[in-house]
Amino acid sequence: MYLKSIELSGFKSFAKKNAFEFNSPISAIVGPNGSGKSNVAEAFRFVLGEQSIKSMRGKRGEDLIWNGATSEPRANRASVKVTFDNSHKIFDIDFSEVVIERVVHRDGLNEYLINNSTVRLKDILELLARAHIGSSGHHIISQGEADKILSASPKERKSMVEDALGLRLYQYKRLESERKLQKTFENITQVEALRKEIAPHLKFLKKQVEKIEKTEVQRQELLAIAKEYFKNEEGYISVTKKKLIEEKEPLKRELENLAKESKEAKKLIELESGLSTIQKEKDNLTREIGKLDGFIIAEERIIENEKKLSASDELKTVRLKEVEGLYEDIKNLQDLKVVIEKIESFITERKHATDSKLISEAQSKIKELKQELRESEEKLTIIKKKEHEISEAEKAVFRTKSLENELGSKLSLLKSREDSLALVEEEFRRELKEVGHLVGADMLKYQHGDNASVPIRREEQDESKRVIQKLKIRLEDSSISGREDVAKEYKDTRERDEFLARELNDLEKSAESLKELIKELETRLSIEFSTGLENINKEFEKLFTTMFGGGEASLVITKEQVELDEPASVQDSGVAKEEGLDIKVSLPKKKIRGLMMLSGGERALTSIALIFAISQVNPPPFIILDETDAALDESNSKKYGDLVEILSKHSQLILITHNRETMSRAGVIYGVTMGSSGVSKLLSISFDEATEVAK
Repeated sequence: MYLKSIELSGFKSFAKKNAFEFNSPISAIVGPNGSGKSNVAEAFRFVLGEQSIKSMRGKRGEDLIWNGATSEPRANRASVKVTFDNSHKIFDIDFSEVVIERVVHRDGLNEYLINNSTVRLKDILELLARAHIGSSGHHIISQGEADKILSASPKERKSMVEDALGLRLYQYKRLESERKLQKTFENITQVEALRKEIAPHLKFLKKQVEKIEKTEVQRQELLAIAKEYFKNEEGYISVTKKKLIEEKEPLKRELENLAKESKEAKKLIELESGLSTIQKEKDNLTREIGKLDGFIIAEERIIENEKKLSASDELKTVRLKEVEGLYEDIKNLQDLKVVIEKIESFITERKHATDSKLISEAQSKIKELKQELRESEEKLTIIKKKEHEISEAEKAVFRTKSLENELGSKLSLLKSREDSLALVEEEFRRELKEVGHLVGADMLKYQHGDNASVPIRREEQDESKRVIQKLKIRLEDSSISGREDVAKEYKDTRERDEFLARELNDLEKSAESLKELIKELETRLSIEFSTGLENINKEFEKLFTTMFGGGEASLVITKEQVELDEPASVQDSGVAKEEGLDIKVSLPKKKIRGLMMLSGGERALTSIALIFAISQVNPPPFIILDETDAALDESNSKKYGDLVEILSKHSQLILITHNRETMSRAGVIYGVTMGSSGVSKLLSISFDEATEVAK
């Protein structure tokens, strides 16, 4: 026995917790009308996931909750808990006992639990479908619904049979697959739309990236040429600087020495008051020496003349002073004789005598003059030496000036070369900055040419420079701002497009897989349904014959045309064929070939025969029959009871009945009563236990 118990708490008229234990193949629930017997059948519908409140005789979820009475306050929730024995693994869950519970609150909120774990309704339905149990269908026939399978439309009847055959799980899978397929098609449409949306931008970015790649090739070319060019250029600048320094340093030292010499010469000229002053002194001394020479010669002539006079009286010379002295002596004399004597004495004294005094004075004068002459000559020698020194100094000044001018010219030439080199270096720095701006920081990693011994020829450098200028112009013309951002955006967009392409491919594969799965499920459903229908017809024929003592009964597949709300494609006409099941019956000894011609009892027996036939083909764990025997007479009640016992060998039966014959087949009878408070109460009698005790 699979069904162990059901527990109701706050559900409809069961205000308090009530539990029904089902430990017998056949259990009966009896009680007067209005006592709440049918609420038990509705409790089964409720806990097994029934969503139609109307089928449980309510309008809102709140109607299923005990609404209160004078003795019992109203409940805020209603719960139904059903317990199954899963030792034979009828449920695809790893528990020996499965407890399914559903709770509804006043606000309409529903909770579903499996073994006290909150789950979804979908989980409940899938679990039950594997055990051939549904929230409504063939295994729960409520009061007044025994005729439901006969009065149902062919489509509804087919659905009931599929449910009974356990095809609901496949249908769930097919519906789920169809939903997934529809969702997949929607996703494919969305993905295709996204790809179409990003395609123009991706194309644009691709062109930009191709342009960037072309620019990158040019950049690398420029980088390679520029590195070599700047290495050589730096080498040229470095070597040229060294050469200029090597050439400039000696010139500077020489210029410093010349300046020093010139300074000393100028200083000498300044100290000697200048050459003109010296020359004037020299001229004066020369004249003085000439005069002295003249004086000496004159004195020497006097001495010579005096000596000649001494030898000849006629040429003797008396000095004027002596004559003047004689004059002074005789000027005042009155005696002529004395005068004459004095004159004669003066003449006699001088006639035969030499004027030694005169010679002595002359010699003394000559000596003095010669001394002066020597001194003047010495001075002249010094002056001449000074003149020579000044002359040489002036020559040195002129020479150093000339050399300074020459060195200045050379230094000016070097300065010009330095200025030119400075311009070359400035141009080098500017070009390095410009190229670095175009090609990036890699430019700064070029091999430096500081130690270049032999710089490359300038003609080759100029040619390289022209190539660099051309590449710079191309790069500037083809430059794209934010290259890294463009490349990153292209990469991201391309990866997104590739992802969407893979997604589209996966979706298409998924769609194909779902189509195959749906096709397989439809094939499986068709095979299972055909086989099941054949078996049902065999059982239906057998039970119908047993109950009516003959006749024929069968389920026949029908196809009806229905209009589609939305044709699947343009080729569809908007009309489809819908399968259903029709019931064909033929009673013995009566010309009745349609359900419409059956009486109430005949319809009841036919529906019972069909329900039992369906149940025997794919037996559910339990079947609930809510007063399905109400329309049977005593004779047919016995047949009904026999069928119940046959059916109980395959499924547990819960019978809600007033029929004594039916009650007699039950092992346990639950009595439901209701007092003035409106609360359903439970009493139980176990005939199986009583029999065991009696034995």
